[in-house]
Amino acid sequence: MARGRQPKVKKVPQRMCVGCGQMRPKKELIRIVRTPEGAIELDTSPSGKRPGRGAYLCPDSQCLAKAVKGKRLERSLEQPISDEVWTQLEAQLGTVKAE
Repeated sequence: MARGRQPKVKKVPQRMCVGCGQMRPKKELIRIVRTPEGAIELDTSPSGKRPGRGAYLCPDSQCLAKAVKGKRLERSLEQPISDEVWTQLEAQLGTVKAE
């Protein structure tokens, strides 16, 4: 009996949102990076592979609010985040969400 080959199923990388804790495909989430210099920025590179420690958020203001309230993003990035950086992240998240 001839056995047919199974079609290869490509695995989709899954990541967890630090705000809501939901597992989603990596491409649906926004990566926030603590660079080796200590700056906190959005990873806007198409590959999502900027150097540094990363954390993922849903493109949703409620997830950002949960991450702020529970200090979840600070814990994930292992660095305190100033109010000025939070404001910048909110503004950048708004522009990413609009795209």
